[in-house]
Amino acid sequence: MFRLKNTVMAMFVATGALMGAARAAAPEAIVAPLMTKALDDYPGKEALMITVTYPPGSVDPVHRHHAHAFIYVLEGAIVMQVRGGKEVTLTPGQTFYEGPNDVHTVGRNASQTQPAKFMVLLLKDEDAPVLVPEK
Repeated sequence: MFRLKNTVMAMFVATGALMGAARAAAPEAIVAPLMTKALDDYPGKEALMITVTYPPGSVDPVHRHHAHAFIYVLEGAIVMQVRGGKEVTLTPGQTFYEGPNDVHTVGRNASQTQPAKFMVLLLKDEDAPVLVPEK
């Protein structure tokens, strides 16, 4: 779990640095790993479950996961979009999916005053990065 937590946190710190001055003004997402599990029926694959908390005004960098990502909103409202898809605002109980080839172009808290929290289940290659910055 220690390796997982450090890997996830280091990945988000690195992507935040890539966003430059414009990103510095927005608060960063808080990522908390919940569990990781090797998928024995699918050699080389694992499931990773995390929670993401967006402080008010939080915005993600454009990125991809190279994974199947299943998102479930727990609190607040979030805005999501993948390249070529429609921008959607999601509230508690709603879901969103990102495929391995999707580029996540919009990920942000819909509110400037209230936090938002969601859970993500990633089905990915073992030891693959959780997030890869994109242009």
